[in-house]
Amino acid sequence: MMAPLGDDSADERYAFTAEWYDSHAAIVRRYLLLYYPRDKSIEMFDLKNRRLFLKRSKSETLSPASLYINSVINVHSRQLKIVDYGDKYTQNKLETNSTLGLIKPDATAKMGQILDRIADSGLLLTKLKMCHLSRSEAAEFYAEHNSKPFFNELLHYMTSAPIVALGLMGHDSINKWRDMLGPTDSTVARKEKPTSIRAEFGTDKGHNAAHGSLTNDDAIREFEFFFSQPSNRKNTAQFTNCTCCVIKPHAVANGVAGKIISSIIDSGFEISALEMFSLDRANAEEFLEVYKDVVAEYADMVQQLTTGPCIAMEIRAQDAPVKFREFVGPSDPEIARHLRPRTLRALFGKDKIQNAIHCTDLPEDALLEVEYFFKILSRG
Repeated sequence: MMAPLGDDSADERYAFTAEWYDSHAAIVRRYLLLYYPRDKSIEMFDLKNRRLFLKRSKSETLSPASLYINSVINVHSRQLKIVDYGDKYTQNKLETNSTLGLIKPDATAKMGQILDRIADSGLLLTKLKMCHLSRSEAAEFYAEHNSKPFFNELLHYMTSAPIVALGLMGHDSINKWRDMLGPTDSTVARKEKPTSIRAEFGTDKGHNAAHGSLTNDDAIREFEFFFSQPSNRKNTAQFTNCTCCVIKPHAVANGVAGKIISSIIDSGFEISALEMFSLDRANAEEFLEVYKDVVAEYADMVQQLTTGPCIAMEIRAQDAPVKFREFVGPSDPEIARHLRPRTLRALFGKDKIQNAIHCTDLPEDALLEVEYFFKILSRG
């Protein structure tokens, strides 16, 4: 679990602007959501009508870890999306507990193992996106080094293959992540901190596996570079020989996304695009529409997909839809454990709803599902 983001004093509270889609009125309603970490209570104010909407009451399901921009939360059966900070105190408090991480081109094949380390560290993964930087984008990101003799080599390295950008949140996240990375030179890291990320996955000072922000100002700037509009980086989806894979919210929350990703890569599949999404009910219903009136669990499937962040991937291979579906296994993990115990759902699923993975069922739907995430929902 992530440590609390501050002192549990009686007066401390976090404020957010949250939106709820009222399907009956077909409008989006906006609220000021206040969260009090001392007793895990919340209250809400209707911003349009300027009145109290929900009296202060306990909410055991919420924690500081679930409250960040673009997160989707459930409050008394209402699905809310946090769209902004409600005051400067909350913004300053949370932004100083956030940082950016990058998995560099030489370590993307090991991203599952790196995500495992993040889950074990207690840092919360709030953003995740695979990108392929152009030379001009890399030059902008590393502008502070443009007079250094290694600048051109750095640009060549960072544009040689896709990278993975990470948003990380937690107490003292900048220093915690940099400590996990180890010394900048991977050769030095192997001597001084052999269990660090750069020691295990990097080669030398130039090819050192991962990046972490140095200061809070750097973290804010670098986070905005990758994740804020209009500078949001383009995704890497190729839309050929592909199928769709979604790691469901319960699996992400339980910290097994890294293990799932490692299993996919180790089994010879290419992850050619990857991004974290928080789906609202309308998006989940639209994506799963093919199951409506077909399977009895449709409503529960929609609900599961909206309970928190999921990770969508474009998976590429020859005959990808069929081969990957076989690799994922039967939709019911209990059946999978009996018949195909080495499949992803057998290993990571709980039941037919919380079965860890969504994958495309029909080959003719594969491209459509990939396009839904990486053309329609993705901002880049």
